[in-house]
Amino acid sequence: MRRFALAGAGVIGKHHGKVISQLADRIELVAVCDVVKERAENLTLERGGRPYGSLTEALRSEDVDVVVVCTPTGLHGELAIEALEAGKHVIVEKPAEITVEKTDQIIKAQQRAGTLVTVISQHRFDPSTEQVMGAIARGELGRITSGIASIDWWRGQSYYDSGDWRGTWELDGGGALMNQGVHTVDLLVAALGQPIEVFAYTGTLAHRRIEVEDVAAAVVRFEGGALGMLHATTAAYPGLSARLQVHGDRGSAVIDDDQLVFFQVTAEGETPEERFMGTTSARVAPPPTAGSDPSQLSDAHGSQYENFLAALDGAQELRVDLATNRRSIGVITGVYESARTGRPVALA
Repeated sequence: MRRFALAGAGVIGKHHGKVISQLADRIELVAVCDVVKERAENLTLERGGRPYGSLTEALRSEDVDVVVVCTPTGLHGELAIEALEAGKHVIVEKPAEITVEKTDQIIKAQQRAGTLVTVISQHRFDPSTEQVMGAIARGELGRITSGIASIDWWRGQSYYDSGDWRGTWELDGGGALMNQGVHTVDLLVAALGQPIEVFAYTGTLAHRRIEVEDVAAAVVRFEGGALGMLHATTAAYPGLSARLQVHGDRGSAVIDDDQLVFFQVTAEGETPEERFMGTTSARVAPPPTAGSDPSQLSDAHGSQYENFLAALDGAQELRVDLATNRRSIGVITGVYESARTGRPVALA
């Protein structure tokens, strides 16, 4: 039985509390920490454990194996490093931190501690994603030529006004791209490989009293030659879907709101059908219905927890580590730098 402490009892912390409860045969929630002690108390009443006003207090009082960090993004590194220095394993909500440099600080702390860290990238565990990434790995899409990641969401002004950290560079680390779009950026990077350069524009067009962007558009160049397009917004009323398109010279795939809505590849041993011009309307599943909630939390969190627990037991490889998330953070911060300077930005 692994003993977990949950740092952060807000919206996403409550979701992690639910996931932990669903794995109660292997996980015991022993502590919930929040600077607003009442939030911690309320979550412990629902999910168990004892409430604390800080992670420091919880680690001093409880025997903890794993710390789950669900605070505002700009505090992830501080708490993850504290947990690692105490010898704990760590689960961090996306993204790991707001800059590559702060992510590297967590990586160094992990190397010193010798424990495991995973960053929540639950959409890598969706059946649609696993099917597409498997096809890419097997070469079924041929040479990957391009990809499009588009997050067409809406957040009302009340969303940004609901917390003084929302929409700030210091704690949110960015807007539509860093906060809402990071998962879809992660999938684009998983599909197209190592990003090497980005050029971008951003804007704040539909919201007040925020420092960060509510619209971002960018082109990303990848090591293998593929080109990717990024579009992220929280200013697309009434809110549409998050969509990933991956295209190769032997096939294409489209994931829309976690569902595989198009998938066509050339069978092994066959050559692609020669067409002067080619279009198709074939689908493998119906598209999302109008009015669906694109921000609904995925049950795939549980699948990532399962992988983390198996990795702790030595039964599986950890599928999402800090280095994996670092690539996506690098793309996003590169977008922001390019938008500020008006120049392409090389990515490490």
